[in-house]
Amino acid sequence: MKFFIDTANLDEIKEAYDLGVLDGVTTNPSLMAKEGITGDENVKAHYKAICDIVDDKVSAEVISTDFEGMIKEGKELAKIDDKIVVKVPMIKDGVKAIKYFSNEGIRTNCTLVFSPGQAILAAKAGATYLSPFIGRLDDIAFDGLDLIEQIVHIYQNYGYDTQVLAASVRHTMHLIKCAEIGADVVTCPLNVITGLLNHPLTDAGLAKFLADHAKAAGK
Repeated sequence: MKFFIDTANLDEIKEAYDLGVLDGVTTNPSLMAKEGITGDENVKAHYKAICDIVDDKVSAEVISTDFEGMIKEGKELAKIDDKIVVKVPMIKDGVKAIKYFSNEGIRTNCTLVFSPGQAILAAKAGATYLSPFIGRLDDIAFDGLDLIEQIVHIYQNYGYDTQVLAASVRHTMHLIKCAEIGADVVTCPLNVITGLLNHPLTDAGLAKFLADHAKAAGK
């Protein structure tokens, strides 16, 4: 399973990368705004700064919702760095744009996916990644993990190349369940990744080892 971090915060991206487990980054307009990044040139410069930190796979989202606008924006984003993956919404013109980008050799991440039907459309159009949103489904009393399981099963049935990128991952159990189900990628905040480190028996065991070492050394 690949780990992507879902943020536009450079310090958090560096921390995750330095941990040695980071495979990519996802961003969106909301995350950019959260970091105070506004204006087309500033946003593009920020994407480039992210690309300079990581090895590959930085999702950069188009703002347009019409086919021509998405193609124009997507091409501009792809020019920023070879590491860019163009993030496209799951709408009719978005599916058309994904097909266009696929034919042009530009990687895509189909975002805002909430149903198996949408997942099939994205895969048939040639999306590189598909982002079903677990947490947002949970918020409206649907089980987001059930959707991940359905999509993984469908993609395995037909051998689709599109990778399932579980998004809106809120906590460590979301991540672990996605791993059990077979999602190819999870994208989540830094605290979810670092949360995997935590176990009380690890803390207790280390404390005992250190105490025993100090006792044996006469400290």
